[in-house]
Amino acid sequence: MPSMITISATAVPDHLRGALSRWLLEVTPELYVGTVSARVRDELWASVAACTGDGMSVLIHPSDNEQGFEIRTAGTRRRSPVDFDGMTLIAFGVTGKELAIPI
Repeated sequence: MPSMITISATAVPDHLRGALSRWLLEVTPELYVGTVSARVRDELWASVAACTGDGMSVLIHPSDNEQGFEIRTAGTRRRSPVDFDGMTLIAFGVTGKELAIPI
């Protein structure tokens, strides 16, 4: 069943932006929104993750969990999603270092 997805692709190659615009609407620069099947979503994300390089990409899509969505990230990023007892939280950290969540 198709569902709405959002992809933010910052500082990525132009060919990746062109590939995303074939399936999704670029509503603002580097922000893509559309309704696609899970298979298309996963294939698009595989392409995005492989080409992001030094840029940053984030995928948000509906999921059957408490929050109702799932977050995937790729590339060099300052923020990372972390599972904390079934809830996704955003951890701020230094690139290249392991993130620790104090309890």
